[in-house]
Amino acid sequence: MIKVLHLISGGDTGGAKTHIFTLMKGLSEKVDAKIICFIKDTFYDEARELGFNIEVFEQRKRSDLSVVTRLSDEVKKGKYDIVHAHGARANFIAMFLKNKISVPMVTTIHSDYKLDFKDNFYKNLIYTSLNKMALKKFDHYICVSDNFKDMLVNRGFDEKKIHVLYNGIDTSESIDIIPKETFLEKHKILYNGEFIVGIAARLDKVKDHETFIRAAKKVLDESTDVIFLIAGDGDERVHLEDTVRSLGIEDKVYFLNFVKDKYSFFNAIDVNVLTSLSESFPYVILEAALIGVSTISTRVGGIPEIVKDNETGYLFDVGDSTSLSKYILDLYSDREKLEELGINVRRDVREHYSHEAMGEKQFEIYQEILQGGNK
Repeated sequence: MIKVLHLISGGDTGGAKTHIFTLMKGLSEKVDAKIICFIKDTFYDEARELGFNIEVFEQRKRSDLSVVTRLSDEVKKGKYDIVHAHGARANFIAMFLKNKISVPMVTTIHSDYKLDFKDNFYKNLIYTSLNKMALKKFDHYICVSDNFKDMLVNRGFDEKKIHVLYNGIDTSESIDIIPKETFLEKHKILYNGEFIVGIAARLDKVKDHETFIRAAKKVLDESTDVIFLIAGDGDERVHLEDTVRSLGIEDKVYFLNFVKDKYSFFNAIDVNVLTSLSESFPYVILEAALIGVSTISTRVGGIPEIVKDNETGYLFDVGDSTSLSKYILDLYSDREKLEELGINVRRDVREHYSHEAMGEKQFEIYQEILQGGNK
């Protein structure tokens, strides 16, 4: 059985965490896998609860490279066939680890690495530069969309070393949700049967919540029978609240903070929205789909693979709040079409984006890497 050592920060709460948890489940009977993380946080606790083999090699600070020797010993002692990194911190550590081991090293490209630290000048200057340097050292790359593969090729990476693995989702997971009215009451949302539009994304510039808010204003100019829910935390919170107040729609737009009970959130809304400037293959679309909720999204990254216009959802150009508002109003007026889109996207996700399909594809990639050697 192939042995793989996964490296990840351990502070992850979003798509990277879901990706690796889903991947571990999909690979459970195909690969002997272990996770090493460098921060002891909820990621570690959740992985333990799920029964995954995980250990913390704690760093005192991000630049602490004492973990490199421990990792080298772990790879050699455990006789691992592949080391698989996820994210900027793991990539940085792997750059130094590469000089100490002789097994293939692969990293998954979960996002546009040039935008990961876009909202913080210092982090963008330092961490983005270090990550770009580290990425050049890997033997193979796994992209979560064809769009990201094209991005790497355009930036000079060797196409022969790039593989594509779409995100999958655990379709066997038991989904516990609280009733819609209970969820809305819990979050102090005044609800009288309105059409509900939701967005679940961290509050930073790359997610472009301003377009969501400006579309909300356009919708509310046409119909007041709609409310908008924003689930997420982030540095843009104050600015976005100011924007909502300046447009005079604060009684129709609710900020929910981070919502841990994601499926209850999707169950409470009628349509899901994503307004991102850049994305890979976001889990919020897959998660909403399992509840039978379709998504209206920007046409970026791998999103067009799952959101197909007029079939499983709708796509619009980045920043185009007018088109977004039109699609929302169309679905508000045509509930049969809304239901049809939800049925279609749910079926599509269950058939093509399950954890089993994801695990099988990743296993094939590992085999291909080993057959081709580490260069």
